[in-house]
Amino acid sequence: MSETALPKRQEVDPKLTWDLTPIFADEFAYTEAIKQVRALTKDFVHLYQGKLTEPAIIVDALGDYGSIIELDSKIGHWAFMPYSTDTTDPKLRDRQIKATALDGEIGGQLSFFQAELTQLPEEVLDAVVAKAPDYAGFFRQIKIAKKGALAPAAEKVLAELSPVFQAPSNIRDQTIFGDMDFGTFTAHGKTYPLSFVMYEENYQKHPDTEVRRAAYAKFNQTLRRYQNTMAAGYLAQVTREKITATMRGYDSVIDYLLADQEVSRAMFDRQIDVIMHDLAPIMRKYITHVKELWGLDHIGYTDLQIDIDPAYSPTITLDQAKQDIEQATAIMGHDYQAQMMQAFTDHWIDFPANQGKDSGAYTAGPYGVHPYVEMTWSNSLPAVYTLIHELGHTAQMVRSEKAHNILDADFNDYLVESPSTFNELLLTHYLDQTAKDPQMKRFALSRLLNDTYFHNFVTHLLEAAFQRKVYQRIDAGDSFDAAELNAIKRQVLTDFWGPAVELEEGAELTWMRQSHYYMGLYSYSYSAGLMVATQAFQAIEQQGQPAVDRWLRYLSLGDSLNPVAAARVAGVDVTTDAALKQTIAFLGRTVDEIISLSHEING
Repeated sequence: MSETALPKRQEVDPKLTWDLTPIFADEFAYTEAIKQVRALTKDFVHLYQGKLTEPAIIVDALGDYGSIIELDSKIGHWAFMPYSTDTTDPKLRDRQIKATALDGEIGGQLSFFQAELTQLPEEVLDAVVAKAPDYAGFFRQIKIAKKGALAPAAEKVLAELSPVFQAPSNIRDQTIFGDMDFGTFTAHGKTYPLSFVMYEENYQKHPDTEVRRAAYAKFNQTLRRYQNTMAAGYLAQVTREKITATMRGYDSVIDYLLADQEVSRAMFDRQIDVIMHDLAPIMRKYITHVKELWGLDHIGYTDLQIDIDPAYSPTITLDQAKQDIEQATAIMGHDYQAQMMQAFTDHWIDFPANQGKDSGAYTAGPYGVHPYVEMTWSNSLPAVYTLIHELGHTAQMVRSEKAHNILDADFNDYLVESPSTFNELLLTHYLDQTAKDPQMKRFALSRLLNDTYFHNFVTHLLEAAFQRKVYQRIDAGDSFDAAELNAIKRQVLTDFWGPAVELEEGAELTWMRQSHYYMGLYSYSYSAGLMVATQAFQAIEQQGQPAVDRWLRYLSLGDSLNPVAAARVAGVDVTTDAALKQTIAFLGRTVDEIISLSHEING
């Protein structure tokens, strides 16, 4: 296998791994928790099913319901998180499968609670909120769910089928990390090992053009062998979503998937259309400048992740990254900065690269414990950006959990990426302010584009544009296969990059690489979150402490307000395209400054 260049999970330095004992002390505590959650659920059903008629009874039920959800969440995280660090371990896979089945079992039994609440008159729900105002966000969501609510029996069936509904995503993961063997590739007469994670984390950014392009060719050669399997799994995913949308009375699967985000179809379309139209020329200008600096014959899709200056990519150790993050977050105050450092000292983060570890990064937040971060550390500035991004999520989770119960603590999906991308802006600001020469200043600004905005305003936004076309086909009653998905993806890439980028063979397979397509309409929300973060950060630059205080209040909101009202707390109006256009204009000025610095550096 091509990943043999990486150590096995049991061979990595335990000092670089996370400590999960705050969730459960050991496997015995985990199995006891499973018994407990089943017993609590049984009692809850006996006490409350068919009896949720009076506000006082509902208020009592809320605390009991939250306790079960909290325990079930801990069980799920204890199973999922170790598995994500080693998907090759059959014991961990078995535990994850059983935990997923348990979640469906518990969810099915508890489904009556929300189902019965959706059947109540709104005045009863308002009376409950008057008695228990800390649950205002939860009942706002109940009112939204009333539109598509099914009979409690039907809701129970859907909840019990949740493990089956996760099958397309699980098949995708097993195909990539269990079945795909990427083998090796050759460049400069030398053989290099290749895996999915190696390409995503290393080779697509490799400074040697021959190595980078050879890795890309072999990577896509392997992906193509599995495109039909992946397309079938994705079709199952969107078909299930469409059937559910229709059952719940939605004409469009897009409207159904947007309902929980509490944003309009117009806001979703605006985010995609404005960026596709207004940002595309700016990014074409930037990537053409990179091509000229590198002296490349062309910019291919495989070249989009390269640094602006191949000779200036400083090595950054984990210790140095910790110091940089501490300094970059100082502007937010001691408490914020201290919490960033706590993630290191208390082992909230899993750093090692090892066989079977999932690609990318994520932050998980088992309520009642603390957040955890998984990533693969490489001694590079992009890795620092990934780390500080995920630590931004922890800042929001810690503050919202402190302020709210488990049912009101989660950020709305429309805003969930704002705390993370805000942290990336803090890092760029610090690097820019401490740059000692034009080359370092240019490098810092290029990271702003390559790491922060490229990732969130381009990569994920193009995923969203692809998704919109797919869902439009499904809404129209059409189907698709791998060839049609390839054609849709290639057209989206062509529309954005135009003649500035040569889309070599394999660019169309990019849809196979992301897990976001199995998470509803999540991809576009990265750009929405970064739009809010950009405007809030610029306010901090201009106003200082008052804007810092607004942002800290914003981080503690949880789901207590809808996203429009929550963004206003941060000082941002998302009801028009003004904030989005201002953010894009900021990117245009950044590209112009990078080009000006290049002229200065090159004399």
